[in-house]
Amino acid sequence: MFSATLFELGPYKVCVWNLIFLTIIIFGASLLRSFIHRLLKRMLSQANIRVDGQKIIWLRLLSQGVYALATYIAVLSFNINNENVSFGDFINYKFIESKKFTFSFYHILVVVAIYFISKLLVNITKLYISKRFKEKNEINQGSIYVYHQLAKYVIYIFSFFTCLKALEIDIAFLLAGSTALIVGLGLGLQDVFKDMFSGVILLFEGNVKVGDIIEMSNSGTTEPIVAKILRINVRTTQIETREGNVLIIPNNKLTQEHVENWSHGSELSRFKINISVAYGTDTELISRLLKQAALSHPKVKKSQPVIVRLADFGDNGLKMELLFWADQSWDINNCKSEIRLEVDRLFREYKIVIPFQQREIKIIK
Repeated sequence: MFSATLFELGPYKVCVWNLIFLTIIIFGASLLRSFIHRLLKRMLSQANIRVDGQKIIWLRLLSQGVYALATYIAVLSFNINNENVSFGDFINYKFIESKKFTFSFYHILVVVAIYFISKLLVNITKLYISKRFKEKNEINQGSIYVYHQLAKYVIYIFSFFTCLKALEIDIAFLLAGSTALIVGLGLGLQDVFKDMFSGVILLFEGNVKVGDIIEMSNSGTTEPIVAKILRINVRTTQIETREGNVLIIPNNKLTQEHVENWSHGSELSRFKINISVAYGTDTELISRLLKQAALSHPKVKKSQPVIVRLADFGDNGLKMELLFWADQSWDINNCKSEIRLEVDRLFREYKIVIPFQQREIKIIK
């Protein structure tokens, strides 16, 4: 009953026993993977490995090795019901056979093997890059991420063309036969290609890297967006705003729009707070109180000058500007708010009036 053929898979006749052994192999591989994961985590913790992401890379390498071994054992398990069929007969079994194209189990195994090898090479490359640069202080995590991405793209592109070569597909013939299709796709997907080229530019130039804090103009439609770069992919970039929202934006926004990178250049930046006071107010007192409010905040750099200047004579009062220097902090808006609260407290203490717009309506009879 259990030996009766249920269906055929290439040269193999599959019965219930084969399905049972396949289930046992898959379940055993999952248990082995979980056990080695726990053992490896404990060993890495004892070794005090500090490289960021290294544990994850080791676990990925382990998972790929366990599943590759399980796949090979699963194929060999079919010999239980097919004693006369060798592994060579299995991989040489042809699904499609013609004068121009042949497709067999061998090609499937080659493609799967190339996929596993490419994933293996990507993880090994990440591990090597992490170890290579872990003691270099001038190399930050954003630069390491760029090297990871470039290595991944090169390996995957090489693997793709290797698969085409293994399948005996003529690349030149394929490109010549699909010229019209490629032109149509190019016209229809020009925005996608523009984003992809922008992604390559971002990775090579390194002007914007993972972990940087940027300010985007947002095409001038709304207020500028201040966000942190989380991940740069081929076509899109993930950013996190101050509100904790994760946005996915096209890469061309980072290359074509005005972007201010707070993480580059000087750590200090000059910020401005606008204040209006009523006409007739003592400007020297206003200047002293505004400087006092700014210097009382711990984030304001005391080594840099705090400037108060009269910007303009407004319709309702004197327009003053408070200029101070501070770190380009993620929460600079909170710092400015705290300084405004201190200004308001001092103004109320010294009976200084902040004007507001008033209108008089005269009815002439």
